[in-house]
Amino acid sequence: MDTRVKKGHNVVLMSNHQTEADPAVIALLLEKTNPHMAENMIYIAGDRVVSDPLCKPFSMGRNLLCVYSKKHMCDVPELVDMKRRANTRSLKEMALLLRRGSQIIWIAPSGGRDRPDPATHEWQPAPFDVASVDNMRRLVQHAGVPGHIYPLAILCYDIMPPPPQVEKEIGEKRVISFHGAGLSIAPEISYSDIALGGDEEEAKSVYAKALYDSVNEQYKVLKAAVHGKQGLGASTPTILLSQPWTYVTRTRSGGQSNQKVQNQ
Repeated sequence: MDTRVKKGHNVVLMSNHQTEADPAVIALLLEKTNPHMAENMIYIAGDRVVSDPLCKPFSMGRNLLCVYSKKHMCDVPELVDMKRRANTRSLKEMALLLRRGSQIIWIAPSGGRDRPDPATHEWQPAPFDVASVDNMRRLVQHAGVPGHIYPLAILCYDIMPPPPQVEKEIGEKRVISFHGAGLSIAPEISYSDIALGGDEEEAKSVYAKALYDSVNEQYKVLKAAVHGKQGLGASTPTILLSQPWTYVTRTRSGGQSNQKVQNQ
């Protein structure tokens, strides 16, 4: 993945989203094994990372493009137009960056943070928004340089879990603690390989589901490693766990798979 970026290609990481600390956690987990990614990754972040005093410290030193989530777009009716204009500016900036090439962009197409299932109280990645996935895919496709989309899973909600329900106001109650965290990046998923013929709208849904299913699969392995206390023993034939200080690559079909998991 790093090699592609250094050759001028764009890389987009479609990820689940657990807390406002995600950018800081990702950078910390990558800094030993992939320092270029850790330093240069651009995060598509919600406005709370720069407006909530508790969340601001986690964003310091990170490269951010801020957008307003669909979930909070209409919280204050008189601010809707301002939020839409701000999102348009961020979209244009993202398109310009992608045209330059060599960009690493992290985005959470669920439009918000993961939350526990009300019935089981188990945490799981929130479903991806099909339109958000497709908008990002088309930006990559029309950038004029090669682009690649990878599914990424992160597990770190215990560090600063969000409240069970979506809050409209800044200042929600938060609890911060020390806990293990995990990160996994799976091989690239190409739209052309997933959506072969058929209805275009159906193809968009199939592609978004393929990315989400990969994130979900990786998340289960991270959960077994961190919360199930299996550590590296939670590895599977397709997901190889390692620690940041003992990074191992797995070869697959004669080449590097770019699949890795780091947890600490």
